[in-house]
Amino acid sequence: MSFKIAIIGAGSVGFTKKLFTDILCVPEFRDIEFALTDLSEHNLGMIKAILDRIVEANGLPTRVTATTDRRKALEGARYIISCVRVGGLEAYADDIRIPLKYGIDQCVGDTICAGGILYGQRNIPVILDFCRDIREVADTNAKFLNYANPMAMNTWAAIEYGKVDTVGLCHGVQHGAEQIAEVLGAKSRYELDYVCSGINHQTWFIDLRLNGRKVGKDELVAAFEAHPVYSRQEKLRIDVLKRFGVYSTESNGHLSEYLPWYRKRPDEITRWIDMSDWIHGETGGYLRYSTETRNWFETEYPQFLEAASKPIDPTKRSNEHASHILEALETNRVYRGHFNVRNEGIITNLPQDAIIESPGFVDRFGINMAAGITLPEACAATCISSINVQRMSVHAAISGDIDLLKLAVLHDPLVGAVSTPEEVWQMVDEMVVAQAAWLPQYAHAVPAAKERLSKSTVKTREWAGAARRNVRSIEELRAEKAALKQAG
Repeated sequence: MSFKIAIIGAGSVGFTKKLFTDILCVPEFRDIEFALTDLSEHNLGMIKAILDRIVEANGLPTRVTATTDRRKALEGARYIISCVRVGGLEAYADDIRIPLKYGIDQCVGDTICAGGILYGQRNIPVILDFCRDIREVADTNAKFLNYANPMAMNTWAAIEYGKVDTVGLCHGVQHGAEQIAEVLGAKSRYELDYVCSGINHQTWFIDLRLNGRKVGKDELVAAFEAHPVYSRQEKLRIDVLKRFGVYSTESNGHLSEYLPWYRKRPDEITRWIDMSDWIHGETGGYLRYSTETRNWFETEYPQFLEAASKPIDPTKRSNEHASHILEALETNRVYRGHFNVRNEGIITNLPQDAIIESPGFVDRFGINMAAGITLPEACAATCISSINVQRMSVHAAISGDIDLLKLAVLHDPLVGAVSTPEEVWQMVDEMVVAQAAWLPQYAHAVPAAKERLSKSTVKTREWAGAARRNVRSIEELRAEKAALKQAG
């Protein structure tokens, strides 16, 4: 087989390498072309050198090209994979910093809440640019695989406004299933069967079978509470399991910021989170992790390049969906996964226009979703709150309507639990002004926002958050890694 895959945002070096090696685990894909594109020539150079080393070490005919010219990379591509972060860490820092001034403490801030909504405002115009280029220069039947957050908003915009065949992909379901398999004592993840459905980052394990036996709520609660690690790291997630009756795919930190109950007061935040790793609820945890990872990669690049000389091991193929979807579409080897698509009857008690995440099967005929799923009422209610925010956010991003953007933020569950309407109006003005360079659709609204900010009487505070950690230096990371190696 010979076809072309374009990766937009390929400067996300670690993730691009994972996708690349996963895809080359499929024997039929040895002779394909990867076209890498990114705004950063520096990052493109690093990732191309790594991928070229992999190709050379494995004696493959695979072709790798790299260019900052996106349209050139997309020309004739059958598959386009996006893993972009518009605005980079600079804009992301404002997604965390500015809401903290108004009492909104986020762990990740990339899905909904104040940070996730503004992230969507930056990404959606760019996603539509991608879609235009795909329609104009890519293969006629090109498929767009979106890995970029905010997943639901980006996928919603690409389907409704970009008019491109799009599927959103995430790994939350797989990670949740691995946890469940572990606490239930499964010898491998293949002993666990499940139906997981909802919306991205709010997906629910509504049916669990261990070796064919149905697993109920009480058994699952007892298993998590008995686990020596998860009982401490996933306190909030276990609490939701007890109250809702089903387990969420999302980590303690992710889940905490989609709900109005657990991060509304500083003392409540520290009660429910765990500081052993950022993903369990640390304030701005993913921002810190992303900053450290970038710094670490820049410094340790020679070691990453050296590691690329090892043979590809198909037994270590990851559970990221992309390679498995491509394999199913091209070879007809059927793959079952969980995919983000437009609802249209798949989940009976969620809005038809929503982007849902639910089970489906892939073969030569495409992605075929299992329809007619009904969520437990509490799960549906929680999802619908987020869907309403997502819908307004997408429409605001398309129209550049700053008033609609403010209403979207106002209706966010955590924002609404913490902030007054006056605070939300000022916060959005402040975020739009700070991020104006990445928000062209709001250029007309920036002067008035600046004027309102100059006259504002809404009080703010400089607050690091309830559970903030400083970014560690390269030396600290090296020392920690050496200590873990010695202890292991």
